[in-house]
Amino acid sequence: MALTKEQIAARIARELREGYYVNLGIGIPTLVANYIPPGMQVVLQSENGLLGMGPFPFEGEEDPDLINAGKQTITTVPGSVFFDSAMSFGMIRAGKVDLTVLGAMEVSDSGDIANWKIPGKMVKGMGGAMDLVASARNIVVAMMHTNPKGESKLLPACTLPLTGVRCVRKVVSDLAVLDITGDGFVLRERAPGVSVEEIREKTAGRLVIPGDVPEIQV
Repeated sequence: MALTKEQIAARIARELREGYYVNLGIGIPTLVANYIPPGMQVVLQSENGLLGMGPFPFEGEEDPDLINAGKQTITTVPGSVFFDSAMSFGMIRAGKVDLTVLGAMEVSDSGDIANWKIPGKMVKGMGGAMDLVASARNIVVAMMHTNPKGESKLLPACTLPLTGVRCVRKVVSDLAVLDITGDGFVLRERAPGVSVEEIREKTAGRLVIPGDVPEIQV
């Protein structure tokens, strides 16, 4: 059984460590804020100018002036700070972000990521992903394993315009957790009830299966 978007976010939250500064991209990554382990001190950074982002607000408690980079309403935590985007991207480009979680349209088995443009379709803006993939110390991608046509999004080489080259270290999809190494995608965990054979069939890039693969704990 494939993971839900919430379960993908919850699994990625287990990659967080005490004291991390973390940037969450648009889409599934924003859900990670709801699954930070209790008692863990993690500072969430939003490239539109916020350090100290909290989880999503409860219905009726939204503040339209508090939004993330995806224009979703958010909360803040005690000690949070607001600043302009120049300061925000200065933090990113200076390598102050420990972990970035991004969505993706395609990821290659060498760690390339394409997540900003489909040729022929309107693009609102380039956003901050290109700075993030060039500067973050660690990049984890949250994504669906296949597109709506059932075609693999984990490829030998990306077909869409690249956001970054050889920068992704880990992918958490609705089917699996995979590390990216010099040998390609290394299957570390599989979604409950999903077979290794199914993951193999739906992964177009190089796939390494290191013995028994445990199920993701959800």
